[in-house]
Amino acid sequence: MDDDRYERGREKLREVHGDRPLETIEGLGDLGRLIIETAYGEIYSRPGLSLRERQIASVASLVATGRSSQLPVHLRSSLKAGLSVDELREVIIQTAVIAGFPPAMNAMSTLNTIAGSPAGDD
Repeated sequence: MDDDRYERGREKLREVHGDRPLETIEGLGDLGRLIIETAYGEIYSRPGLSLRERQIASVASLVATGRSSQLPVHLRSSLKAGLSVDELREVIIQTAVIAGFPPAMNAMSTLNTIAGSPAGDD
């Protein structure tokens, strides 16, 4: 176990998602520790991309792979990282070109629920 990587991951996860998701992930035991160490202590903590850019990649990946259960938390975190609702709509539209319209439609619906506004002419 790498305590430095775990603590770095805890701080990054808290920065990205807040305290409640951290508690949820820590409640997963060994799986939670792996998520914190690897996803947040290693990947999210790398210097190559800003948090904003990492959230764009995360949202696009979740849309493309149809991982709708994790999409709401990453959409909220994207807004917290400085992305606008309109920018997230564009990420979803761009992802639709590669991933297909059904997962993009689901993602747009989720974004509209979180943002509390309709997609307009999207």
